[in-house]
Amino acid sequence: MEFSAKQIAAYIQGEIVGDENATVHTFAKIEEGIPGAISFLSNPKYTPYIYESKASIILVNKDFEPEHEIKATLIKVENAYESLAKLLTLYEQSKPQLKGIDPLAYVAPTAKVGEDVYIGPFAYVGDGVEIGEGTALHPRATVCAGARVGSHCILYPGATVYHDCRVGNRCILHAGSVIGADGFGFAPTPEGYEKIPQIGIVILEDDVEIGANTCVDRATMGATIVHRGVKLDNLVQIAHNDEIGSHTVMAAQVGIAGSTKVGEWGMFGGQVGIAGHIHIGDKVIFGAQSGVPSSTKADQRLIGTPPMEEKAYFKSQAIFRKLPDMYFELHALRKEVNELKEQLKNK
Repeated sequence: MEFSAKQIAAYIQGEIVGDENATVHTFAKIEEGIPGAISFLSNPKYTPYIYESKASIILVNKDFEPEHEIKATLIKVENAYESLAKLLTLYEQSKPQLKGIDPLAYVAPTAKVGEDVYIGPFAYVGDGVEIGEGTALHPRATVCAGARVGSHCILYPGATVYHDCRVGNRCILHAGSVIGADGFGFAPTPEGYEKIPQIGIVILEDDVEIGANTCVDRATMGATIVHRGVKLDNLVQIAHNDEIGSHTVMAAQVGIAGSTKVGEWGMFGGQVGIAGHIHIGDKVIFGAQSGVPSSTKADQRLIGTPPMEEKAYFKSQAIFRKLPDMYFELHALRKEVNELKEQLKNK
């Protein structure tokens, strides 16, 4: 499909600078722009590319003022990145949707499947399962007995929802993700570790996205809950009985130990590790590789192990790099002080 600058500006409420009849049919990064493509500029370090880009249309923030001539048509918006996301969503929605149940799929006779559902080859839908309208199960996706998946969800190849778990509406489960595997519960005995049955479930609320090979474990009792709008990257581990607050985002390899509650609108950098049985306040931001052994208050930006405020952390790191020199300097001073003491004694 092809869209003009005029149509795009009307959709994202932007201001056109240049040819309103310029048309595009694809997307491209600003450094890889080609004729017929739309690109965007939101990070200032990419500004030099805008003067060389061959893209037909470029989205920019309203405060952008060019220093040189730009060949592309500009559309000025409040936030170029957000506007691009809207256009990408529109583009994705314009693609034809898969529908129907493939002959190679298995759907249990007791399962309830809504209208306009797609169930791909070798997908499995167990006894008593409920699948909402417009949901797509790609090849080898598995929904086990008694589970429920809401409407307009996408389960990519190999995604698995264990028995009795609940997935809300408009959720996305990427390839290899596992919802409802047993929590890591074992009781030590003289003979070894005895498995503790995990009889709870997992509840994913609406608009949750689960990355590839990410695991959300079922509760020992009750439910592990991932609230509305949470986005988890690939290779994230959510342990049993955790509760993740709405609109929290976690980058790759974050690990949350069991029975921890995470507040709303949190942001966790890659490889953040959270101890069990603690509470993380709302709107807490953790820098990458932070290790969190205890509860934290709301509205903080923390980094390190144990985590500290960003400014204090970077000041500490600046000092840390100087520690070897400081150590040798301290050793020299001690030696000098001891020599002075000996001189004073001998007088």
